[in-house]
Amino acid sequence: MAEVVAVCISEEKGQQKHPIAAGELVENHGIRGDAHAGPWHRQVSLLGEESVEKVQKHVDFPLLPGAFAENLLIRGLCLYTLPVGTRLEIGPALAEVTQIGKTCHNDCAIRKAAGDCVMPREGIFVRILRGGTVRPGDGIRVIETE
Repeated sequence: MAEVVAVCISEEKGQQKHPIAAGELVENHGIRGDAHAGPWHRQVSLLGEESVEKVQKHVDFPLLPGAFAENLLIRGLCLYTLPVGTRLEIGPALAEVTQIGKTCHNDCAIRKAAGDCVMPREGIFVRILRGGTVRPGDGIRVIETE
């Protein structure tokens, strides 16, 4: 089963995110306290640990949770293959995939250091349909694809 590895936030946009012990996913908002949360289609970002490992092989510094500005670092699910509209149960919360990948800005610190940023290709974004507190170790389950 897929699981949450880390829950990360940043208080300001343009910063790397940092891990927190637990995050409150708020319906139609995102993670409470995260600068990117709000009533839009990219409320929470997810990235697979396997995607981070691809880049880690090419850099000589540790890529810590939140390095790619992901809110949820997960393992065990190939996120970027999920179609838009897929619903995910993340611990007690329910989310819906709204976007696969994103445009990466040119001054991305990871892209400069590693020559690559995996978030534009392999990260996904969701909106929160049902809130709940999410912690590392919580399961992630695909429950519906529209």
